[in-house]
Amino acid sequence: MSPVLVAGGAGVVAIIGFALLTGADVRAASWMLLVVAGVTGLAAWHVAERVGAVAPQAALGEGPAHEDAPPYASLINALPDPVLVVAAHEPDDLTGRRFVLVNSAARETLRVQYDAGLLVTVVRDPDVLEAVDEALFGGLEAEAVYEMGGAQERVMRAIAKPLGSAPDGAKLALLVLRDETDIRRAERTRADFLANASHELRTPLASLSGFIETLRGHARDDAGAREKFLSIMQAQAERMSRLIDDLLSLSRIELNEHIAPHGEVDLVMAILDVIDSLGPLARDRGVRIEPVDLPPRGEVLVAGDRDQVIQVIQNLVDNAVKYTPSGQAVRIGLRPDVSQTEASTPADPRAARFSLLTPDRAADRYAAIRVADAGVGLAREHLPRLTERFYRVEGQKSGERSGTGLGLAIVKHIVNRHRGGLAVESVQGEGATFTAYFPLVRAEA
Repeated sequence: MSPVLVAGGAGVVAIIGFALLTGADVRAASWMLLVVAGVTGLAAWHVAERVGAVAPQAALGEGPAHEDAPPYASLINALPDPVLVVAAHEPDDLTGRRFVLVNSAARETLRVQYDAGLLVTVVRDPDVLEAVDEALFGGLEAEAVYEMGGAQERVMRAIAKPLGSAPDGAKLALLVLRDETDIRRAERTRADFLANASHELRTPLASLSGFIETLRGHARDDAGAREKFLSIMQAQAERMSRLIDDLLSLSRIELNEHIAPHGEVDLVMAILDVIDSLGPLARDRGVRIEPVDLPPRGEVLVAGDRDQVIQVIQNLVDNAVKYTPSGQAVRIGLRPDVSQTEASTPADPRAARFSLLTPDRAADRYAAIRVADAGVGLAREHLPRLTERFYRVEGQKSGERSGTGLGLAIVKHIVNRHRGGLAVESVQGEGATFTAYFPLVRAEA
């Protein structure tokens, strides 16, 4: 066996033993492990082969993943963080930065298909590329924040470390991406909750304070005024309670939005449960809820969290009931086996349409839930903002029981967690239709 590999292996064993005995941070031990393996075995053997022979073909996309992996490759592949080793010769050659080693986590996160290739084909963020250059040609450790776009937003901490030079003179650097999505989400959720709660609760609290002052003053002995003011105060208190419940619900959903749910949901049963639960409210308003062409129970299964899927349907139907005049009907239908294009295509060619959420990775087939109201409809300019928190269309009222302005925001985040999509279409004067579509279980399998 090569002395270089023996030295690298001894260093790995020593580092792991130190971490276990002292309780050191496993991530810190992983860093040390990578440096030992990279500087010794990688620089002396593996990179020379990649830079000299494999990289040119892989950079052009001409070959599959490299099969002759070194013995320590399994150690690097076992690391939970995406790891790439980058090689370059000239600082001025902007297209000469190549990744020559990539672990399993990096393959999945960055959708890498080859073991070697141009770095800009997998990472295009200029701050990350600049950090890599600092490590390659400046010999300095550098960091950058890498925000990966798309519906499933992820925030990475990119850390670049110099690894010296390969036998052919190429400069080497180690690039590791640490997922900070959970931390960023928690910080943003806490800040958003405080900002939204303080803003939205200020008005009802001021109203309650004013009525209390009035009741303690000249309305103290006026039974009629006292009853009226107490009724208004109760409505304001209920509104604050709904607002806090919705804010907490939205915060919980956002924290776990990047984690796909497990389990199976029968959409037909979920729709029927929502119709049963909202039926009394709809009858009180003189509105009918009509199921349209529902398949038999048990035939339409989607991968998801049953409680959250029901919350999506309930929010959409509740919104439709609010905006539908008395004597009219809310229609809810289910298309059991459609493509993404079919799911988001408007049923009425006259309708103004907007896709509120499009999945990053399209599944083969979807089940699409359509909820249509018989209200006044929505102008085209309002459609893109419907899922914003607290956004309300001016001139439209939702009846005596006003909403919190968070219902559609909650729907969007739940659907996003389920890797589905959300679309709206509207014909002014004839109502609006919302479509939420979820990947079928067999498509997921």
